[in-house]
Amino acid sequence: MIIQKAELFKDLGPEVTNEISKIMIEETYEPGKLIFEAGTPAQYFYILVEGRVRLFIGTKAEITYTVNLPGEAFGWTGLVDRPAYTATAECVASSKIIKIKKESLNKIFEKDTASGMMFYKRLAGAVVQRLIHNYEAFLSEGSLKEVTPSYG
Repeated sequence: MIIQKAELFKDLGPEVTNEISKIMIEETYEPGKLIFEAGTPAQYFYILVEGRVRLFIGTKAEITYTVNLPGEAFGWTGLVDRPAYTATAECVASSKIIKIKKESLNKIFEKDTASGMMFYKRLAGAVVQRLIHNYEAFLSEGSLKEVTPSYG
């Protein structure tokens, strides 16, 4: 089961992982296909099974991140109480992806709050890692001029 490979779901109890597996939807995408676009309602959370997905933000000063590890999560915007995706996700290789409806996942975690807390702590860590990756990418370019400063 792919969620056992996903860092976000590591060490969650078998009852919780079984409930999550019931709400997972597996989809296949071809290169060039958009999974979601920035500004559209953030209803799902995604896990890469295989393939490669490019996440990008902006048009003037584009920020890009590539999801390419099985079990890697993306599209988590809705899970952190944002109504719309902040990035666009495009497949750059044939990809198999699992999507999970955010409301369904949250209902599971409402029943098992300890598992929910563990999941959200790991999600926060993943968000921080992605921010660090983007920050380092900007530093390697030698300029942060087009980055809006973050105060938190």
